[in-house]
Amino acid sequence: MQIVDIRSDTVTKPTPRMLEAMVKAEVGDDGYGEDPTVNKLEEMAAERLGKEAGLFLSSGTMANLVAVLVHTRPGDAVICDENAHLNRLTMGGTTAFAGVYIYTQKTDRLGRLNPQDIESTLDLDPRFPRASLVVMENTNNWGGGTTISPKETKKIAEIAKKGSLRFHIDGARVFNSALAQGVNVKELTKDCDSVMFCLSKSLCCPAGSILAGSREFIKEARRVRRMLGGGMRQVGVLAACGIVALEEMIDRLKEDHKKARRLAEGLARIKPGMVDLETIQTNIVCFEFKNARLGCRELVKILAEKGVRTIHLQNNRGRMVTHKDVTMEDIDYALEVIESAISKFNAP
Repeated sequence: MQIVDIRSDTVTKPTPRMLEAMVKAEVGDDGYGEDPTVNKLEEMAAERLGKEAGLFLSSGTMANLVAVLVHTRPGDAVICDENAHLNRLTMGGTTAFAGVYIYTQKTDRLGRLNPQDIESTLDLDPRFPRASLVVMENTNNWGGGTTISPKETKKIAEIAKKGSLRFHIDGARVFNSALAQGVNVKELTKDCDSVMFCLSKSLCCPAGSILAGSREFIKEARRVRRMLGGGMRQVGVLAACGIVALEEMIDRLKEDHKKARRLAEGLARIKPGMVDLETIQTNIVCFEFKNARLGCRELVKILAEKGVRTIHLQNNRGRMVTHKDVTMEDIDYALEVIESAISKFNAP
């Protein structure tokens, strides 16, 4: 049976160049700052993002948590999208470990925060938790991989600065955003205090994320990483993949965007209204499936049985993500399977 795995771009396999780099990687004890491959990756990543320093962590979830722990203190509040990863998809870790309250904000259908809503949390009665951090996703996962422009980012940064708040960007797929908008990634990160991006998603590394910011921020982030048990030793074998990713894997993200557009347009043809095509800006396709005889969760199960692996998010909402390891032919096959599955339940 043909398998088309579009649950996430985390399912990508390392490239041959990455595997070769892993074997040849020069390593040392990163706990002492002595792994030369890790040090090179952190320097490269920081330079790409226009930041002073970077830190290699095992995951994006840990990177975001470390950022929150550095920027806040227990009892503070974090302002973010109600569907933000750090609010909805960390199993409660943000509040459990950082001890912060979360002021959730509604976004428009493209996942954009309303600056006025953020401002409304700056002058609350002293009995309310004190907001000390704003977090924004770019791309916005729940919005469907939508992008936030440099202009919109700057506006959020200005409001944060006005309220003496720090500003962190969850940029798990920030290179997708930059390519989709035709801008240098530095234009998306220059106004934030810290930013995270994942190596293990569209960039195809087996593990790892980078957190970047000022030297002072990263010095404290390194301490917090150790406190969480995130210190690593001869981890240059993984960092080597990250170096290859930054050198070779960014420009090819455009291919994933084309695959997502083909997939989305096919879904819209099969079932009008299933996809909001305006949200298809990068490599994520979020869809709404409503059928009197078949729910979204059931549809996802049926597709999996036929080799097309997708994700059910919540209620009638599901997600598909394109990546290096799916081809246009795979997309066409997935559409055939989806159309066949849906048509059986549309029949009288």
